[in-house]
Amino acid sequence: MNAEFYNISDDLLVKYLLGEASAGERKEVEQWIDANPDHQHYYEQFKFIWDESQELAAKSSVNENDAWKRFQQRISGEEVHPLMTVVEPARTKWYDTRIAAAVIMLVGVAALLFFILVPFKSGKQVVLAAQTHTKAETLPDGSVVTLNKNSTLSYADAFRGNSRAVKLNGEAFFQVKADKTKPFIVTINDITITVLGTSFNVKSHNGKTEVVVESGLVKVEHATRSVQLKQKEKLEIETGDTALVKEKVTDQFYKYYRTKEFVCDGTPLWKLAQALSEAYKVNIVIDDPALKNQAIDVTFYDETLDRILEILVITYPDITVERKDSLIILK
Repeated sequence: MNAEFYNISDDLLVKYLLGEASAGERKEVEQWIDANPDHQHYYEQFKFIWDESQELAAKSSVNENDAWKRFQQRISGEEVHPLMTVVEPARTKWYDTRIAAAVIMLVGVAALLFFILVPFKSGKQVVLAAQTHTKAETLPDGSVVTLNKNSTLSYADAFRGNSRAVKLNGEAFFQVKADKTKPFIVTINDITITVLGTSFNVKSHNGKTEVVVESGLVKVEHATRSVQLKQKEKLEIETGDTALVKEKVTDQFYKYYRTKEFVCDGTPLWKLAQALSEAYKVNIVIDDPALKNQAIDVTFYDETLDRILEILVITYPDITVERKDSLIILK
């Protein structure tokens, strides 16, 4: 890829993806992404190749150099847009060894992806990504997906074939248009979710995958087992789980990234603390065990964390808040 065309370097994007960029560099990348739809599209393709490379580089037996040569020969005679362009030797910089290795890997895997994803120009691979904000998109079949921050969705353009297959990384809410002849299939980690027409939320976080059904019927498959979920049922699967145990949905916190609301209706304090910790990327603990099951009946709409804690203390005088660096203690 030639990010310099867009006034940012590929090595900086790689550092960002590796989590090795400084605070200033992260801000520069995020501002660049938000500044222009072309930047957003470029980054989505770059990140897609990065994500896929983790799996493809390990599994593929194709010689990357040969694949890249074939890739160049192919695009020289066809009107297609390459996923990456080779950096000319005169422009090569002295990179950090790890960054350089990552860039080389991306170039090789891009060649593999070209032949794996579009071998006969039967349809391009579309990548949707939400970085610093949630993102709602309408899919080719009329279904609507809302991506949470730091999430990506990929699928074959126009949903060719006998199914509507998508691959998710992160979290998303799906409102699937009914089509009994063409099931909608979501893959995330090693889990497959099949629906005909329904609305449901899928999230992968810290090794756990959660599926929550708002309407309709969903089939979830993991390893050799499967289970059907209906409205107001959910399933949580951790790495290594062999049993699929569905539960009733007892809160609406899974909606927060879409509605900006934390709705508490007799909700135990520990569950609110858990939801706030995840949403605001903080660590909230309850020091007094007697408070863990304190029932909370408040709705917070589009509030800052500080304001939520302030309202909580005002509404429930027996709760106090103490801060220790990045730790928030409720006691």
